[in-house]
Amino acid sequence: MSGEIGQDRATDDDAQGDSGPGMSGTSTMSDLGRRLRETRKAKKKTLRMLAEEVGCSPSMLSKIENDQAAPSLRTLHRILAALDTSIVHLFAGEASHDDISLMRADARPSVRVSHAAEAPAILLERLTPTFPELMLDANIHTLEPGADSGGDIQHAGQEVGYVLQGRAELIVDGKSHFLGPGDSFFFASNLPHRYRNIDPGVTRILWVATPATF
Repeated sequence: MSGEIGQDRATDDDAQGDSGPGMSGTSTMSDLGRRLRETRKAKKKTLRMLAEEVGCSPSMLSKIENDQAAPSLRTLHRILAALDTSIVHLFAGEASHDDISLMRADARPSVRVSHAAEAPAILLERLTPTFPELMLDANIHTLEPGADSGGDIQHAGQEVGYVLQGRAELIVDGKSHFLGPGDSFFFASNLPHRYRNIDPGVTRILWVATPATF
C-alpha cells in the first residue's frame, strides 16, 4: 500500500462542506469557525496573513471560519498553531475545572475534519474536558472508510494510541506501520506523522497526546 496520503501544502479542496457524510453518537462542538475567527482578530491577523502561515487560500480559511467547510486534521493543527491556541483553549469557557469530569457515551463533544471536499471524514470524539490547565488530550478518532489525516503533522510532545476497531496505516517519520484491533503505538510528536483508514469499514482509535496541543 502506498504511504502517500496527502500533499505538503493545503489546497482549497482541503476542506469538507457541511453536506458530507456524518456520524452518530456525538454532539458536534458548535461555533468552531466563529471561535477561530474571533481568535484571529484578537491576534490582529488578517485572513490573508493567517492563510499564508497555514498554507491555504484566504477563501478556504473564510469558509472554515464561517462553518461552511471543515478543515483536514493537518490544516486544523496548522491554524491552531499559527494562532498559538488549541481546541482546549478555544472552548475553555464551556468547561468547569472539577476534580472529576464525566462524558456519557452518547453525548461526547466532537470535532469533524476532512481532508478534501466530498472526502471521507474523521470525527474526533473528545474524552477529556476543555480547560487551560489540561496537561494531556484524549480523543477517539473515528475514521470513515478511506479517511485520512490530510498530510504530515509535527509538534512538541508525545502520543500513544490503541486501535479499538478496524485497520489503519500510521506513517511516522516516513515509515509505515499497519495496525489492527488491539494494536497500540507510541511516538514523539516532533516526528512527522499521518494516518489513514485502510479498512473497508469504520476504524476507531483511542488517541492520547501530551501536552494538549489540539
